[in-house]
Amino acid sequence: MGEFNVHRVRFFDYMPSAIRALAFQPQRERIAVARTDGTVEIFNRADCFFQEKVIPGRQQAATEALAWVGDRLFSAGLNGEIIEYDLDNNKTKYTIDAYGGPIWSITSNKQGTHLAVGCEDGTVKLFEVHEDRIQFERNLAKQKGRIISLSWHPSGSKIVAGMMDVIHIFDTETGQSVQRLLVDRGVGTSRSQECVVWSVVYLSDGTIISGDSAGKVKMWDSRTGTLIKSHQVTKWDVLTLSVSQDETSLAVGTSEGHVVQFQFLSMVLGQEDKEWVRTRTFKNHTHDVRAVLEVNTAIVSGGMDTQFVVRPLLDKIDERGQASALRNIQFPHRRLVSCARKAGLLLFQYPGHLELWRLGESEGNGMFGSVLTVKRKPEKLLHLKIKGEEHICCSAVSPCGGWIAYSTVASFRLYRLHCENNNVSIIKVSKLPKVLSSANQICFSSDSSHLFVASTCSSVHVAILNQSGCKFVCTLKPKSGSGQAINLLAASEDGKWLASANSDHEVQIYNLNKMKPHCTVPVHSSGVSAMAIHPTTNNLFMVHADQQLTEYSVEKKQYTDWSRQVQRHGLHSLWLERDTPVTNVTFNPKNPAHIVLHDMYMFCIIDQTLPLPDQRSQFYNQLTLRSMPEKERKKHSHAFKMCKIFKELLFVELMEDQSLVVVERPLMDITAQLPAPVRQKKFAT
Repeated sequence: MGEFNVHRVRFFDYMPSAIRALAFQPQRERIAVARTDGTVEIFNRADCFFQEKVIPGRQQAATEALAWVGDRLFSAGLNGEIIEYDLDNNKTKYTIDAYGGPIWSITSNKQGTHLAVGCEDGTVKLFEVHEDRIQFERNLAKQKGRIISLSWHPSGSKIVAGMMDVIHIFDTETGQSVQRLLVDRGVGTSRSQECVVWSVVYLSDGTIISGDSAGKVKMWDSRTGTLIKSHQVTKWDVLTLSVSQDETSLAVGTSEGHVVQFQFLSMVLGQEDKEWVRTRTFKNHTHDVRAVLEVNTAIVSGGMDTQFVVRPLLDKIDERGQASALRNIQFPHRRLVSCARKAGLLLFQYPGHLELWRLGESEGNGMFGSVLTVKRKPEKLLHLKIKGEEHICCSAVSPCGGWIAYSTVASFRLYRLHCENNNVSIIKVSKLPKVLSSANQICFSSDSSHLFVASTCSSVHVAILNQSGCKFVCTLKPKSGSGQAINLLAASEDGKWLASANSDHEVQIYNLNKMKPHCTVPVHSSGVSAMAIHPTTNNLFMVHADQQLTEYSVEKKQYTDWSRQVQRHGLHSLWLERDTPVTNVTFNPKNPAHIVLHDMYMFCIIDQTLPLPDQRSQFYNQLTLRSMPEKERKKHSHAFKMCKIFKELLFVELMEDQSLVVVERPLMDITAQLPAPVRQKKFAT
């Protein structure tokens, strides 16, 4: 595997935001996730829950609710605005004020013709969905108190609204409240304490299901306005409900971190009479579960502990595999760390600022596993705070450490950096080409002479960097004419090639000598999570969200022999069943056959000279292999060399001096920064 001096970096204080809302688009199997900092993420359920898109948030623009209308995504928040998103270019398409104060909920009818929003002023506002925008249509009868939760009847003729102490049923034709359901506050509750109906679901048979702050899940008959059954789920709040598409299963999220499943079952074998029965309790969260979804074979949940949890329903899964894996998605499926390999610098991307650090130095070399004496400690060189409310969507530092670039949705910035001893100076490049208005991805050439900026419609702008500034060269456009945003860029070491990957799974390769498209890699069924061009062979190495590995010869325009061997032989089930994607690929210049890659829990060196593991092989940690006799060690030798001695990984990179940089972010450090949960588990209780 090789031995490296390792920089264990733990001074990147990455802190994900809490999850506030979830929404599922069943036709394309996309899940939208809204976080409290306004960020919206799109996950592909069919592609191993890969995070395809990230739409950056804004300061003081927290999203409260999400709704899909066909392929269009809308959100609403406490600032009183409704937002439609441009999902091709990962940004806000337009914003409209509902003029009802803070918006607590948003939902669409099954027909996809209308949106309803619940407002602070007690109104339910209906908006008609047009091809390019939405338009206000009418207010339903105004009530006293805010509208907390909403749900359409599948027919679209009625809407149920949850409020304080009461549930209203509205007729969408007349706009009047046709039924009023009083909610019990619970035994021992003071009269001054209101019962908040946090979530409601309207089923096709006329049943209304509500979840409230008294910890109860209640089933109501909407025709008679009577309570059918009440379930005391928790002593705390029931915050969210979600029903399956066939309306036979209900997921319930509580403020003590539990997700409870109800199923619509017959209590007596052979009889048709059914009722809602509590069947399972899942305890995968430590804090409030603010959003929950039931999607086909899994329950998806998120909340204050920032985790995006996918809990498989094993009774709906036929065989063990990726679909049966419990997934705790903590880190983004993209890089937040950029590395200047030649200068020993790291750039950390936070939502509102950038930090530049110089790595420390050690004295000499030690034995395997030993801790070296630090000669110079890591040093923070720069804290670059951005102006405005927009969050940073991408950033990069040049390999030489002389340039820093970042972009928000609205602007692009480039800086010239000078580091001499302990003196650091930064100069903003004021005159930028007009085409560099914003970026989805940023990449520098290996000699830091060129800047590549991924723009709209899968196009890439190329600019030359020199002492006088930045000069635009040309725009590279794919032959496919795709309108999707680019999510990965990779430049070759010799400056001849540039590869780009978008969320349509397209990988384009451009010839930088001729400044035109060279070829398109055959489209894989799964998206590319990480890729890089080999410095000596110019082969493009790609890792996909489904954990498949492919290697493509750029010059020959075909897959390499090693890649074809992988496809024929197949990868080990232990490799394929991993639940986090690879987010970075790099190479060892001293050993061209070694490919270094990592996910959240391990980093791996693939030795292309060794045989691939068969299904009987074990993926031993390298420390375990070292402790074996040499004969036994050779018996277990194969191409995949795994290392799991580090805490949760955000970034792994090989520097020019052959040292290994490992950026760790232990989950315990994230948990320690969270607010106290409403209920803490005590031993033996």
